[in-house]
Amino acid sequence: MLQEFKIFIAKGNVLDLAVGVVIGAAFGKITTSLVEDIINPVLGLLIGGVDFTQLKIVLKEAVGKTPEVAIKYGNFIQVLIQFIIIAWVIFMIVKLANRLRFSESLVKKE
Repeated sequence: MLQEFKIFIAKGNVLDLAVGVVIGAAFGKITTSLVEDIINPVLGLLIGGVDFTQLKIVLKEAVGKTPEVAIKYGNFIQVLIQFIIIAWVIFMIVKLANRLRFSESLVKKE
């Protein structure tokens, strides 16, 4: 079983996946910073100085040590913006890879 595991780990797909996960985590941090530190302040300024992270609907006020119960839709907007940016970048990478693969197949035919 140990030998099978070594073969499984040594396959290119597993190594590619591991690299993709590490780079994806780093890209996620970059995207988070882009949205939180650059995009949201600009959007907030354009719509009247609104801080997206503070947008919420309070369902129940805080009482003593009991925290408030709120729907934090501003945070949802921020995460949605991050998702759209990540999806767009992945789309562009796949589009570029397909273009390179298509042009490579044309070169092989000639």
